[in-house]
Amino acid sequence: MDRGGRTSIPRSDRRPSRYESQKRRDWQTFVRYLAAHRPPLVLRRCSGAHVLEFLRYLDRFGKTRVHAPPCPAYGVHAITATAPCQCPIGQAWGSLDALVGRLRAAFDERYSRSGGAPPQQQQDASCNPFAARAVRLYLRDVRDEQSRARGISYHKKKKKRKLATGSCIAEASSSKNGGCADANSDGERGHKT
Repeated sequence: MDRGGRTSIPRSDRRPSRYESQKRRDWQTFVRYLAAHRPPLVLRRCSGAHVLEFLRYLDRFGKTRVHAPPCPAYGVHAITATAPCQCPIGQAWGSLDALVGRLRAAFDERYSRSGGAPPQQQQDASCNPFAARAVRLYLRDVRDEQSRARGISYHKKKKKRKLATGSCIAEASSSKNGGCADANSDGERGHKT
């Protein structure tokens, strides 16, 4: 019992987090997909190609419209809905990326970390099919395609470094001009013109 007179719940009896629950559901979905695959697949024979098949299978159940080049909405970043189009619907890149991350973690928990790796993969624990290069390339292609279709960029912008106006840098102070002597009247550093 804790100080409040309540019995404390053992750590193993607590409800799993939302992430853990989703990871377990995703793993079960993938295992069911492998069992329903023709011919049925066992996990130890699963490769990055099978993961790609699974992702393409899931694409059928997506809700994100991905516009194609002849569509007037292609490349337009608009919040308002345009005229209805016949562009395909698929999984959003963020959803696929998160799914692959959860499945990769679930695979690692079950095989790489516990020492119970499938016989084929015991020599190299980095043979996680969800970490395959083909899967990473597929996710990058989906991201780029959806980025072009929506007219937005998923690439992070690089921050511009600010130069302190009128201040001398340690390396510059050792120069023969005295460091800041080559700064122009606007405080910008560079060649004299």
